[in-house]
Amino acid sequence: QVQLVESGGGLVQAGGSLRLSCAASGRTFSSSAMGWFRQAPGKKREFVAAINWGEMTYYADSVKGRFTISRDSAKNAVYLQMNSLTPDDTAVYYCAARGSLSVITSRADGYDYWGQGTQVTVSS
Repeated sequence: QVQLVESGGGLVQAGGSLRLSCAASGRTFSSSAMGWFRQAPGKKREFVAAINWGEMTYYADSVKGRFTISRDSAKNAVYLQMNSLTPDDTAVYYCAARGSLSVITSRADGYDYWGQGTQVTVSS
């Protein structure tokens, strides 16, 4: 059974930082693209960042320069370092993985596996 488990969410003041982790089990994703999405209350799930097996990265404009996605293929994990957080970053953050494709996509329907989400709350 494939599982993606996020951790590292929490409450932080504006301007602060958090590092999210996503640990995958049940299969290896070393050759697959992985990404982070987020969903704020009353809003649609939106793309945040993605990384492929060659560690090419892609970011949403809203987080570019503040967030950094990385992966550790040996640990079957992906991370999201979030700096200079603002209240607009408040959301549930989801880790996602493509089943067999390494090509990065910002489309949620391009990902086959999802974690349960971790809450990030940024206070002003």
